[in-house]
Formats: sequence, structure tokens, C-alpha cells
Amino acid sequence: MLIIAGLGNPGSKYAANRHNIGFMAVDVIHRRHGFSSWSKKFKAEIAEGEIAGERVLLMKPQTFMNLSGEAVGEAMRFYKLQPKDITVIYDELDLPAAKARIKVGGGHGGHNGIKSIDAHCGKDYRRLRLGIGHPGVKDLVHAHVLGDFAKADQTWLVPLLDAIADNADMLVRGEDSQLLNKIALATGGKPEADKPESSKKQGAQSHIHQARNSAQPKKLPATGPMADMLKKMFGSKGD
Repeated sequence: MLIIAGLGNPGSKYAANRHNIGFMAVDVIHRRHGFSSWSKKFKAEIAEGEIAGERVLLMKPQTFMNLSGEAVGEAMRFYKLQPKDITVIYDELDLPAAKARIKVGGGHGGHNGIKSIDAHCGKDYRRLRLGIGHPGVKDLVHAHVLGDFAKADQTWLVPLLDAIADNADMLVRGEDSQLLNKIALATGGKPEADKPESSKKQGAQSHIHQARNSAQPKKLPATGPMADMLKKMFGSKGD
């Protein structure tokens, strides 16, 4: 059993928030790979399925972000798993929008969901960090993270989520470099380096000097599950 946990806050009020990109990612994996219906267990919404011959448990903790570790830790102990059997998908301020990084272990970077998982599961789990960009000013961070994605963000958000779901077998097999290359190509970026991000702690970088990736616009789906999700998330909201 492997656990893939997407982080976010429960409820329609938060559904389109940047902070909920982890929920969005596991939702697309769920639809693309024929998982069981969502059910409630371990203080989370869970679904079971198979990817690349491995049994996988998808999780969306319903404890609110700051207590995400309670849900993931409970599932880890129930299935007698180790931190290495867990992959967590979540938002990252320190990455430009549409960028992704994967590493094992490391610091929490101020992310409260990761702080909680560290406390309940240890630190040696895999982390798929999805960039949401930084507003450039510290005082705007809270509103940025808990604000909804703008309609313009769909040009990179949809290809990003599709690339993760389409290549979830790479995520399960630990083919991190290949997965990052697929994501980069799908969002109009350049292929990543041959090696995934080092697991050792990285030095702090200035948010203001992060270069935003200039993703090429892509045609968005007009029909199907992804189109339905977009209509639900963005249909009645302005930028």
C-alpha cells in the first residue's frame, strides 16, 4: 500500500484556493485512474485503487490544513506503513507558478500542513511541491494563499494537473526526474535536470527574486471531468 495525500482545506468555500492545489491534484488522479468512490475514514476522504501494479490509497485530510498530519498519521499506522510509503502533494510559495519539485525529507518551509505531517509521520516522506508563486510582499501572502486561482491561471493549472494524473505511474514508481520533465513540457517550460531535487535542506531564497515561469497558453478542455471541475470552480467567479 502506498499513500498519496493531497493537502487542502475542506468545504466549497476553499475549493478553488491556491492552498487547495493538493486536493485538486488527487481529484484528477482519482478520476483518471478508476479509483473507488470517495469515502470517509482516518479523518479524511479516501479512495483505493491501483497504479502501476501498486495498491494506492488517495487521501484528502478533512481536519483543515494545520492538522493534516492527524489524518495521514492515522492511515500510516493502520496499514503499518513507513514514511517512505507516503507521498504528499501541496502548494509551494517559493516556486513560481506551474513549477514542480520532488524531494524526500527536508524542512517544512513554513507550511503548516507539512509541519503537522512531520509531527505525526516523521520527515522522510516524499513531497511533490506545486508552485503557486509569491505575491512579492509578505503582508499579501495570507490573502494570496487563501485566494482563488484566477481564470488566467487555468492556462498552466490544467496542464499541470493533467500531467500529474497522466503520469501518476511515474510518481508511484519513484521516477521523479521523468515526472518533472513531463510536467515541465506540459506547462510550456524546459525539461528539468536529470536528477530530482536534493533532499538536503536548501538555503532560504528571496521570494521577490523568484522568476515566474512564462507558461505557453494551452487549449482548455471543453468537455469531460476536467471541464466540469473548471466550470464548478471558476464559472461564477471573476479574476
